[in-house]
Amino acid sequence: MSLMSLFVRGTVVLADATKKLQTLQMRLFAGEVKDNLEHFEPYGWTSNPLEGAEGIAAFLGGDRSHGVVLVVSDRRYRIREMEPGEVAIYTDEGDKIHFKRGRIIDIETQTLNIKAGASVNFDTPLITQTGRIVSGGDQVAAGVSQVEHLHTEVQVGTAQSGPPVGGGG
Repeated sequence: MSLMSLFVRGTVVLADATKKLQTLQMRLFAGEVKDNLEHFEPYGWTSNPLEGAEGIAAFLGGDRSHGVVLVVSDRRYRIREMEPGEVAIYTDEGDKIHFKRGRIIDIETQTLNIKAGASVNFDTPLITQTGRIVSGGDQVAAGVSQVEHLHTEVQVGTAQSGPPVGGGG
């Protein structure tokens, strides 16, 4: 049995990511098309590859009736300008999380949503930002509630700027 019958390179035609273990239809060498190839992904990582992505299929024991896909890559969108040791997650739309040298992480996207059930914590000496900050809730600065602080300022401001009490004039 040759290695050619065990490992085959091909391109993704279709992906079914609705199952517990994703399956792919792949076009293999010599025009062979295989359906329902199980795509084994590393724990904690998943993707839904686009048509035309490349993969390596394995046929254990050379049995061509049941294959598994060991890895899928897509050279069309792969980030190429990386230093040795760097890691990135990317999409065809240009989104990326890039773990760079010097312990820097760059995140690029149009909208970044963070959902945390209890809290989001920043333990850093400096936060910088550009643009506006919009908040639908209270902000507490140095232990002072901004909602209560503004409410107090409005009351004090009204008392000071209103007409004199007692009708003097």
